[in-house]
Amino acid sequence: MSELSPLTPPSPLGGEGKGEGKTNCFILFLASGFGAGYAPIAPGTVGTLVGIPVYFFLSFISFPLYELTLLTFFFLSSWISERAQNYWGKKDHPRIVIDEILGFLVTMLWVPKTALLIILGFFLFRFFDIFKPPPIRLMEKARGGYGVVLDDVLAGVYANIVLQLIDLLRRA
Repeated sequence: MSELSPLTPPSPLGGEGKGEGKTNCFILFLASGFGAGYAPIAPGTVGTLVGIPVYFFLSFISFPLYELTLLTFFFLSSWISERAQNYWGKKDHPRIVIDEILGFLVTMLWVPKTALLIILGFFLFRFFDIFKPPPIRLMEKARGGYGVVLDDVLAGVYANIVLQLIDLLRRA
């Protein structure tokens, strides 16, 4: 399958009905983290960097709403990731970085919003996402977009636990 930019559909996702090309462009734009996934080097890291301003924006909402937003974003990210990997013809295509954004948001769940913890959260999340200690790699075997997203969610959980411990020690 040839590599197409999100600006030049046709799509293997279905017919080219009215608006289909525009829908694909929007799906690919979101899947690529607003274009960050097109970075020629380390697109996952660039996608995680996009997660920082998203986190700042969402960090102003109350925690029950933040948690509900993450849950909704999980299902939306899984759906978008499945559509994008079908379009690009490759499971967990490197351009799909919406999962890194979600993983970073999970990393920062219930963590105080300080520059130190945000920076540590970024590096911890990237560490767990790249090295995938057990059972993170097993999550990739899930079907469809869930396999794209679940490993990043679990990497975010691991990073969050470490951040919570660091914050606990910092406060002691």
